[in-house]
Amino acid sequence: MKGLLFTYLLTYGGAAAALFNPFIGLLIYVAFAILRPQSLWYFSVPEGNYSRTVAIGLVIGWAIHGFGRWDFGRAKPIVWAIIAFVGWAALSAALIATNKERAWTFVEILAKIVLPFVVGITTIDSLSKLKQLAWVILLCQGYLALEFNQWYLDGYNRLRIFGFGDMDNNSNAIALVTSLGLAVFLGMASTVWWQKAIAYGAAALMVHAILISFSRGGMLSLIVTIAVSFMLMPKRPIHYIGLIVAVVLMFRFTGTEVFERFATSFVSAEERDEAAESRLVMWRACIETMMQQPLGVGAANWGEVVVRYGFPRGKLAHSLWLQTGAELGVVGLALLVVFYGGCCLRLWSLTRPNSDVPDPWFRHLARMVIASLVGFAVSAQFVSLDLLEHPYYITLIGAGLLKLSSVAGNAQPADFIQAGSEWEPADEQPESQELDRSNQDNVLV
Repeated sequence: MKGLLFTYLLTYGGAAAALFNPFIGLLIYVAFAILRPQSLWYFSVPEGNYSRTVAIGLVIGWAIHGFGRWDFGRAKPIVWAIIAFVGWAALSAALIATNKERAWTFVEILAKIVLPFVVGITTIDSLSKLKQLAWVILLCQGYLALEFNQWYLDGYNRLRIFGFGDMDNNSNAIALVTSLGLAVFLGMASTVWWQKAIAYGAAALMVHAILISFSRGGMLSLIVTIAVSFMLMPKRPIHYIGLIVAVVLMFRFTGTEVFERFATSFVSAEERDEAAESRLVMWRACIETMMQQPLGVGAANWGEVVVRYGFPRGKLAHSLWLQTGAELGVVGLALLVVFYGGCCLRLWSLTRPNSDVPDPWFRHLARMVIASLVGFAVSAQFVSLDLLEHPYYITLIGAGLLKLSSVAGNAQPADFIQAGSEWEPADEQPESQELDRSNQDNVLV
Protein backbone atom coordinates (compact mmCIF):
# COMPACT_ATOMS: atom_id res chain seq x y z
CA MET A 1 0.00 0.00 0.00
CA LYS A 2 2.88 2.37 0.78
CA GLY A 3 4.35 1.73 -2.65
CA LEU A 4 1.03 2.57 -4.31
CA LEU A 5 0.66 5.82 -2.36
CA PHE A 6 4.26 6.75 -3.10
CA THR A 7 3.79 6.10 -6.81
CA TYR A 8 0.54 8.05 -7.11
CA LEU A 9 1.89 10.97 -5.06
CA LEU A 10 5.01 11.31 -7.19
CA THR A 11 3.13 10.76 -10.44
CA TYR A 12 0.39 13.33 -10.13
CA GLY A 13 2.09 15.65 -7.67
CA GLY A 14 5.25 15.58 -9.78
CA ALA A 15 3.38 16.22 -13.03
CA ALA A 16 1.70 19.26 -11.45
CA ALA A 17 4.92 20.56 -9.89
CA ALA A 18 6.74 20.16 -13.21
CA LEU A 19 4.47 22.81 -14.73
CA PHE A 20 6.01 25.36 -12.37
CA ASN A 21 9.50 23.84 -12.09
CA PRO A 22 10.45 21.39 -14.86
CA PHE A 23 13.51 20.24 -12.91
CA ILE A 24 11.28 18.69 -10.24
CA GLY A 25 9.55 16.70 -12.96
CA LEU A 26 12.97 15.57 -14.24
CA LEU A 27 14.01 14.30 -10.80
CA ILE A 28 10.80 12.26 -10.47
CA TYR A 29 11.12 10.92 -14.02
CA VAL A 30 14.66 9.75 -13.26
CA ALA A 31 13.50 8.20 -9.98
CA PHE A 32 10.80 6.20 -11.77
CA ALA A 33 13.28 5.12 -14.46
CA ILE A 34 15.44 3.53 -11.74
CA LEU A 35 12.85 2.28 -9.24
CA ARG A 36 10.34 0.91 -11.78
CA PRO A 37 7.39 0.95 -9.33
CA GLN A 38 5.41 -1.73 -11.20
CA SER A 39 8.28 -4.19 -10.73
CA LEU A 40 9.38 -3.11 -7.27
CA TRP A 41 5.88 -3.12 -5.77
CA TYR A 42 4.28 -5.56 -8.20
CA PHE A 43 1.91 -6.75 -5.48
CA SER A 44 0.26 -3.33 -5.03
CA VAL A 45 1.08 -1.04 -7.96
CA PRO A 46 -0.96 -1.84 -11.09
CA GLU A 47 0.30 -1.30 -14.59
CA GLY A 48 -0.03 2.34 -15.57
CA ASN A 49 1.48 5.27 -17.44
CA TYR A 50 3.24 6.76 -14.41
CA SER A 51 6.43 7.89 -16.16
CA ARG A 52 4.45 9.14 -19.17
CA THR A 53 2.24 11.27 -16.94
CA VAL A 54 5.28 12.88 -15.33
CA ALA A 55 6.89 13.32 -18.76
CA ILE A 56 3.84 15.18 -20.09
CA GLY A 57 3.96 17.61 -17.18
CA LEU A 58 7.74 17.89 -17.64
CA VAL A 59 7.55 18.81 -21.33
CA ILE A 60 4.63 21.22 -20.86
CA GLY A 61 6.44 22.94 -18.00
CA TRP A 62 9.61 23.10 -20.10
CA ALA A 63 7.66 24.77 -22.91
CA ILE A 64 5.99 27.23 -20.52
CA HIS A 65 9.45 28.28 -19.30
CA GLY A 66 10.70 28.91 -22.82
CA PHE A 67 12.49 25.56 -23.36
CA GLY A 68 15.34 26.52 -21.04
CA ARG A 69 18.71 27.93 -22.04
CA TRP A 70 20.56 26.34 -24.97
CA ASP A 71 23.99 27.76 -24.20
CA PHE A 72 25.84 24.55 -23.32
CA GLY A 73 29.37 25.90 -23.07
CA ARG A 74 31.96 23.13 -22.88
CA ALA A 75 29.17 20.53 -22.87
CA LYS A 76 28.15 21.42 -26.43
CA PRO A 77 29.83 18.43 -28.20
CA ILE A 78 28.33 16.00 -25.68
CA VAL A 79 24.78 17.35 -25.97
CA TRP A 80 24.78 17.52 -29.75
CA ALA A 81 26.38 14.07 -29.99
CA ILE A 82 23.47 12.41 -28.19
CA ILE A 83 20.89 14.44 -30.16
CA ALA A 84 22.64 13.41 -33.38
CA PHE A 85 22.68 9.81 -32.11
CA VAL A 86 18.88 9.82 -31.90
CA GLY A 87 18.65 11.37 -35.35
CA TRP A 88 21.04 8.81 -36.84
CA ALA A 89 19.07 5.97 -35.22
CA ALA A 90 15.89 7.36 -36.81
CA LEU A 91 17.56 7.51 -40.24
CA SER A 92 18.81 3.97 -39.76
CA ALA A 93 15.31 2.79 -38.85
CA ALA A 94 13.82 4.48 -41.89
CA LEU A 95 16.44 3.62 -44.52
CA ILE A 96 18.45 0.56 -43.44
CA ALA A 97 16.59 -1.63 -40.96
CA THR A 98 14.70 -4.61 -42.31
CA ASN A 99 12.57 -5.04 -39.20
CA LYS A 100 11.05 -1.56 -39.13
CA GLU A 101 8.81 -2.18 -36.15
CA ARG A 102 11.68 -3.23 -33.92
CA ALA A 103 13.84 -0.35 -35.15
CA TRP A 104 11.21 2.33 -34.53
CA THR A 105 10.44 0.89 -31.09
CA PHE A 106 14.12 1.35 -30.23
CA VAL A 107 14.07 4.94 -31.50
CA GLU A 108 10.94 5.71 -29.49
CA ILE A 109 12.39 4.38 -26.24
CA LEU A 110 15.71 6.14 -26.88
CA ALA A 111 13.87 9.43 -27.44
CA LYS A 112 12.09 8.97 -24.09
CA ILE A 113 15.51 8.89 -22.43
CA VAL A 114 17.22 11.63 -24.43
CA LEU A 115 14.37 14.17 -24.31
CA PRO A 116 14.54 14.40 -20.48
CA PHE A 117 18.33 14.68 -20.86
CA VAL A 118 17.83 17.71 -23.12
CA VAL A 119 15.28 19.18 -20.71
CA GLY A 120 17.80 18.69 -17.92
CA ILE A 121 20.78 20.27 -19.63
CA THR A 122 18.71 23.30 -20.66
CA THR A 123 17.28 23.83 -17.16
CA ILE A 124 20.29 23.03 -14.98
CA ASP A 125 21.68 26.36 -13.88
CA SER A 126 23.12 25.73 -10.43
CA LEU A 127 25.43 23.42 -8.56
CA SER A 128 22.59 22.59 -6.20
CA LYS A 129 20.57 21.02 -9.01
CA LEU A 130 23.48 18.77 -9.99
CA LYS A 131 23.80 17.56 -6.42
CA GLN A 132 20.07 16.92 -6.19
CA LEU A 133 20.19 14.82 -9.36
CA ALA A 134 23.16 12.84 -8.05
CA TRP A 135 21.39 12.15 -4.76
CA VAL A 136 18.18 11.04 -6.47
CA ILE A 137 20.09 8.51 -8.58
CA LEU A 138 22.03 7.28 -5.56
CA LEU A 139 19.03 6.99 -3.23
CA CYS A 140 16.91 5.13 -5.78
CA GLN A 141 19.63 2.67 -6.77
CA GLY A 142 20.68 2.30 -3.14
CA TYR A 143 17.12 1.40 -2.17
CA LEU A 144 17.02 -1.23 -4.91
CA ALA A 145 20.32 -2.63 -3.66
CA LEU A 146 18.76 -2.90 -0.20
CA GLU A 147 15.83 -4.83 -1.65
CA PHE A 148 18.17 -7.16 -3.58
CA ASN A 149 20.09 -7.92 -0.40
CA GLN A 150 16.94 -8.51 1.62
CA TRP A 151 15.71 -11.02 -0.96
CA TYR A 152 19.06 -12.79 -0.73
CA LEU A 153 19.04 -12.87 3.08
CA ASP A 154 15.49 -14.24 3.02
CA GLY A 155 16.90 -17.26 1.20
CA TYR A 156 15.83 -16.42 -2.34
CA ASN A 157 18.32 -14.76 -4.66
CA ARG A 158 15.74 -13.18 -6.94
CA LEU A 159 18.34 -10.88 -8.50
CA ARG A 160 20.37 -13.79 -9.85
CA ILE A 161 17.45 -15.97 -10.90
CA PHE A 162 14.94 -13.48 -12.32
CA GLY A 163 16.67 -10.12 -12.31
CA PHE A 164 14.56 -7.02 -11.81
CA GLY A 165 12.48 -4.66 -13.95
CA ASP A 166 12.64 -6.61 -17.21
CA MET A 167 16.44 -6.80 -16.86
CA ASP A 168 18.43 -9.93 -16.04
CA ASN A 169 21.16 -10.27 -13.42
CA ASN A 170 23.89 -8.98 -15.77
CA SER A 171 21.94 -5.85 -16.71
CA ASN A 172 21.15 -5.05 -13.09
CA ALA A 173 24.82 -5.52 -12.23
CA ILE A 174 25.63 -2.82 -14.80
CA ALA A 175 23.11 -0.45 -13.17
CA LEU A 176 24.71 -1.08 -9.78
CA VAL A 177 28.27 -0.61 -11.01
CA THR A 178 27.31 2.58 -12.85
CA SER A 179 25.87 4.07 -9.65
CA LEU A 180 28.74 3.02 -7.39
CA GLY A 181 30.95 6.00 -8.28
CA LEU A 182 28.22 8.37 -7.11
CA ALA A 183 27.98 6.60 -3.76
CA VAL A 184 31.74 6.70 -3.15
CA PHE A 185 32.28 10.36 -3.98
CA LEU A 186 29.06 11.67 -2.46
CA GLY A 187 30.18 9.98 0.74
CA MET A 188 33.58 11.65 0.51
CA ALA A 189 32.21 15.08 -0.39
CA SER A 190 29.42 15.30 2.19
CA THR A 191 30.26 16.92 5.51
CA VAL A 192 27.02 15.97 7.26
CA TRP A 193 27.43 12.63 9.05
CA TRP A 194 24.06 11.15 8.10
CA GLN A 195 24.64 11.93 4.43
CA LYS A 196 27.99 10.15 4.61
CA ALA A 197 26.30 7.19 6.30
CA ILE A 198 23.65 6.96 3.58
CA ALA A 199 26.18 7.22 0.74
CA TYR A 200 28.66 4.70 2.16
CA GLY A 201 25.85 2.39 3.24
CA ALA A 202 24.45 2.46 -0.28
CA ALA A 203 27.92 1.73 -1.66
CA ALA A 204 28.25 -1.34 0.57
CA LEU A 205 24.81 -2.60 -0.45
CA MET A 206 25.62 -2.09 -4.14
CA VAL A 207 28.91 -3.97 -3.90
CA HIS A 208 27.29 -6.96 -2.22
CA ALA A 209 24.39 -6.91 -4.70
CA ILE A 210 26.89 -7.01 -7.58
CA LEU A 211 28.58 -10.03 -6.03
CA ILE A 212 25.35 -11.96 -5.46
CA SER A 213 24.24 -11.19 -9.02
CA PHE A 214 26.94 -13.66 -10.15
CA SER A 215 27.62 -11.44 -13.16
CA ARG A 216 31.23 -11.92 -14.27
CA GLY A 217 31.17 -8.65 -16.20
CA GLY A 218 29.74 -6.89 -13.17
CA MET A 219 32.46 -8.27 -10.90
CA LEU A 220 35.23 -7.23 -13.28
CA SER A 221 33.70 -3.77 -13.64
CA LEU A 222 33.46 -3.51 -9.86
CA ILE A 223 37.20 -4.00 -9.56
CA VAL A 224 37.83 -1.41 -12.29
CA THR A 225 35.47 1.11 -10.66
CA ILE A 226 37.16 0.75 -7.28
CA ALA A 227 40.60 1.19 -8.90
CA VAL A 228 39.52 4.27 -10.87
CA SER A 229 37.82 5.80 -7.81
CA PHE A 230 40.98 5.35 -5.77
CA MET A 231 43.08 6.87 -8.55
CA LEU A 232 40.83 9.94 -8.70
CA MET A 233 40.40 10.61 -4.99
CA PRO A 234 42.93 12.72 -3.03
CA LYS A 235 45.45 10.45 -1.34
CA ARG A 236 45.29 10.81 2.43
CA PRO A 237 45.94 8.14 5.09
CA ILE A 238 42.21 7.81 5.76
CA HIS A 239 41.62 6.92 2.10
CA TYR A 240 44.24 4.18 2.12
CA ILE A 241 42.72 2.79 5.30
CA GLY A 242 39.24 2.99 3.79
CA LEU A 243 40.37 1.14 0.67
CA ILE A 244 42.01 -1.64 2.69
CA VAL A 245 38.93 -2.02 4.91
CA ALA A 246 36.62 -2.10 1.88
CA VAL A 247 38.68 -4.75 0.10
CA VAL A 248 38.97 -6.89 3.23
CA LEU A 249 35.22 -6.73 3.85
CA MET A 250 34.49 -7.50 0.20
CA PHE A 251 36.64 -10.64 0.34
CA ARG A 252 35.23 -11.56 3.75
CA PHE A 253 31.62 -11.51 2.58
CA THR A 254 32.25 -13.03 -0.83
CA GLY A 255 31.36 -16.71 -0.84
CA THR A 256 33.30 -19.49 -2.52
CA GLU A 257 30.65 -19.83 -5.21
CA VAL A 258 31.11 -16.19 -6.22
CA PHE A 259 34.90 -16.59 -6.46
CA GLU A 260 34.50 -19.71 -8.57
CA ARG A 261 32.07 -17.94 -10.89
CA PHE A 262 34.44 -15.00 -11.37
CA ALA A 263 37.44 -17.30 -11.92
CA THR A 264 35.76 -18.79 -15.00
CA SER A 265 36.40 -15.46 -16.76
CA PHE A 266 40.09 -16.32 -17.06
CA VAL A 267 40.11 -20.01 -17.99
CA SER A 268 41.63 -21.32 -21.21
CA ALA A 269 39.65 -21.71 -24.42
CA GLU A 270 39.23 -25.43 -23.76
CA GLU A 271 37.66 -24.78 -20.35
CA ARG A 272 35.31 -21.91 -21.21
CA ASP A 273 31.62 -22.53 -20.70
CA GLU A 274 29.24 -22.29 -23.64
CA ALA A 275 28.03 -18.79 -22.77
CA ALA A 276 31.55 -17.33 -22.64
CA GLU A 277 32.64 -19.03 -25.85
CA SER A 278 29.53 -17.95 -27.79
CA ARG A 279 30.05 -14.39 -26.59
CA LEU A 280 33.53 -14.27 -28.14
CA VAL A 281 32.19 -15.67 -31.40
CA MET A 282 29.43 -13.05 -31.37
CA TRP A 283 31.93 -10.23 -30.80
CA ARG A 284 33.97 -11.33 -33.80
CA ALA A 285 30.77 -11.42 -35.84
CA CYS A 286 29.97 -7.81 -34.84
CA ILE A 287 33.43 -6.63 -35.88
CA GLU A 288 33.13 -8.45 -39.19
CA THR A 289 29.71 -6.88 -39.78
CA MET A 290 31.07 -3.38 -39.09
CA MET A 291 33.80 -3.93 -41.67
CA GLN A 292 31.36 -5.21 -44.27
CA GLN A 293 28.55 -2.72 -43.58
CA PRO A 294 30.04 0.52 -42.16
CA LEU A 295 26.59 2.13 -41.96
CA GLY A 296 25.24 -0.76 -39.92
CA VAL A 297 22.47 -3.29 -40.40
CA GLY A 298 19.77 -1.04 -38.93
CA ALA A 299 18.74 0.19 -35.48
CA ALA A 300 17.96 -2.72 -33.12
CA ASN A 301 18.29 -5.16 -36.05
CA TRP A 302 21.28 -7.25 -34.99
CA GLY A 303 18.90 -10.02 -34.05
CA GLU A 304 17.71 -10.12 -37.66
CA VAL A 305 21.15 -10.79 -39.16
CA VAL A 306 22.70 -12.93 -36.43
CA VAL A 307 21.42 -16.06 -38.18
CA ARG A 308 24.21 -15.56 -40.71
CA TYR A 309 26.66 -16.62 -38.02
CA GLY A 310 24.79 -19.70 -36.87
CA PHE A 311 22.90 -18.19 -33.94
CA PRO A 312 19.12 -18.19 -33.46
CA ARG A 313 17.21 -15.11 -34.61
CA GLY A 314 16.93 -12.46 -31.94
CA LYS A 315 20.10 -13.36 -30.02
CA LEU A 316 21.96 -10.29 -28.74
CA ALA A 317 25.69 -9.68 -29.08
CA HIS A 318 26.34 -9.31 -25.33
CA SER A 319 28.28 -6.09 -25.92
CA LEU A 320 26.76 -2.63 -26.04
CA TRP A 321 29.68 -1.18 -27.97
CA LEU A 322 30.07 -3.89 -30.59
CA GLN A 323 26.33 -4.35 -31.12
CA THR A 324 25.88 -0.58 -31.50
CA GLY A 325 28.66 -0.59 -34.11
CA ALA A 326 27.04 -3.48 -35.96
CA GLU A 327 23.55 -1.94 -35.89
CA LEU A 328 24.25 1.78 -36.31
CA GLY A 329 27.62 1.52 -37.99
CA VAL A 330 30.75 3.53 -37.43
CA VAL A 331 28.79 6.80 -37.22
CA GLY A 332 26.46 5.58 -34.48
CA LEU A 333 29.28 4.07 -32.43
CA ALA A 334 31.38 7.24 -32.81
CA LEU A 335 28.53 9.44 -31.59
CA LEU A 336 28.00 7.25 -28.53
CA VAL A 337 31.73 7.28 -27.75
CA VAL A 338 31.80 11.09 -28.05
CA PHE A 339 28.84 11.30 -25.68
CA TYR A 340 30.37 9.19 -22.91
CA GLY A 341 34.08 9.46 -23.63
CA GLY A 342 33.97 13.15 -24.48
CA CYS A 343 32.26 13.86 -21.17
CA CYS A 344 35.00 12.04 -19.23
CA LEU A 345 37.82 13.71 -21.15
CA ARG A 346 36.43 17.20 -20.68
CA LEU A 347 35.81 16.61 -16.98
CA TRP A 348 39.33 15.32 -16.38
CA SER A 349 40.83 18.78 -15.91
CA LEU A 350 38.36 19.47 -13.10
CA THR A 351 39.49 16.45 -11.07
CA ARG A 352 42.98 17.71 -10.29
CA PRO A 353 43.47 18.97 -6.71
CA ASN A 354 44.94 22.24 -8.00
CA SER A 355 42.27 22.83 -10.65
CA ASP A 356 40.83 26.35 -10.62
CA VAL A 357 37.17 25.78 -9.78
CA PRO A 358 34.59 28.07 -8.15
CA ASP A 359 33.62 25.40 -5.62
CA PRO A 360 35.23 22.12 -4.39
CA TRP A 361 32.05 20.28 -5.38
CA PHE A 362 33.08 20.72 -9.02
CA ARG A 363 35.97 18.31 -8.36
CA HIS A 364 33.81 15.86 -6.43
CA LEU A 365 31.14 15.72 -9.11
CA ALA A 366 33.69 15.39 -11.92
CA ARG A 367 35.35 12.47 -10.15
CA MET A 368 32.10 10.65 -9.46
CA VAL A 369 30.92 10.98 -13.07
CA ILE A 370 34.21 9.68 -14.46
CA ALA A 371 34.35 6.74 -12.03
CA SER A 372 30.75 5.80 -12.79
CA LEU A 373 31.07 6.05 -16.56
CA VAL A 374 34.32 4.07 -16.64
CA GLY A 375 32.61 1.32 -14.64
CA PHE A 376 29.69 1.44 -17.05
CA ALA A 377 31.97 1.32 -20.10
CA VAL A 378 33.70 -1.83 -18.88
CA SER A 379 30.53 -3.63 -17.79
CA ALA A 380 28.69 -2.68 -20.99
CA GLN A 381 31.26 -4.64 -22.99
CA PHE A 382 29.59 -7.79 -21.65
CA VAL A 383 25.89 -6.91 -22.07
CA SER A 384 23.85 -5.38 -24.91
CA LEU A 385 22.05 -2.84 -22.73
CA ASP A 386 21.73 0.27 -24.88
CA LEU A 387 18.59 1.64 -23.21
CA LEU A 388 19.71 1.67 -19.57
CA GLU A 389 18.82 5.11 -18.21
CA HIS A 390 21.49 5.39 -15.49
CA PRO A 391 24.52 6.30 -17.64
CA TYR A 392 22.56 8.88 -19.64
CA TYR A 393 21.55 10.78 -16.52
CA ILE A 394 24.95 10.43 -14.86
CA THR A 395 26.40 11.92 -18.06
CA LEU A 396 23.81 14.69 -17.62
CA ILE A 397 25.51 15.52 -14.31
CA GLY A 398 28.84 15.72 -16.12
CA ALA A 399 27.42 17.81 -18.97
CA GLY A 400 25.75 20.15 -16.48
CA LEU A 401 29.03 20.51 -14.65
CA LEU A 402 30.82 21.43 -17.88
CA LYS A 403 28.07 23.95 -18.66
CA LEU A 404 28.43 25.62 -15.27
CA SER A 405 32.23 25.55 -15.42
CA SER A 406 32.05 27.38 -18.75
CA VAL A 407 30.11 30.20 -17.11
CA ALA A 408 32.44 30.33 -14.14
CA GLY A 409 35.48 30.03 -16.40
CA ASN A 410 34.82 33.47 -17.88
CA ALA A 411 35.73 35.10 -14.60
CA GLN A 412 37.70 34.42 -11.45
CA PRO A 413 35.92 32.12 -8.95
CA ALA A 414 35.61 34.95 -6.48
CA ASP A 415 33.74 37.00 -9.06
CA PHE A 416 30.81 34.59 -9.09
CA ILE A 417 28.07 33.89 -6.62
CA GLN A 418 25.37 31.27 -6.63
CA ALA A 419 22.38 33.59 -6.63
CA GLY A 420 18.97 31.95 -6.54
CA SER A 421 19.10 29.26 -9.19
CA GLU A 422 21.72 30.58 -11.58
CA TRP A 423 25.42 31.34 -11.63
CA GLU A 424 25.61 35.07 -12.27
CA PRO A 425 28.43 37.65 -12.30
CA ALA A 426 28.88 39.26 -8.92
CA ASP A 427 28.67 42.77 -10.34
CA GLU A 428 25.05 42.10 -11.28
CA GLN A 429 24.14 41.48 -7.63
CA PRO A 430 23.75 43.86 -4.66
CA GLU A 431 27.16 45.01 -3.46
CA SER A 432 26.54 43.69 0.04
CA GLN A 433 25.89 40.14 -1.14
CA GLU A 434 28.75 37.71 -0.65
CA LEU A 435 29.52 34.25 -1.95
CA ASP A 436 26.80 32.09 -0.44
CA ARG A 437 27.77 28.50 0.17
CA SER A 438 25.90 28.03 3.42
CA ASN A 439 23.54 25.42 2.07
CA GLN A 440 25.83 23.48 -0.24
CA ASP A 441 26.34 20.53 2.06
CA ASN A 442 22.71 20.07 3.01
CA VAL A 443 21.80 19.01 -0.51
CA LEU A 444 18.72 17.04 0.45
CA VAL A 445 16.86 20.10 1.67
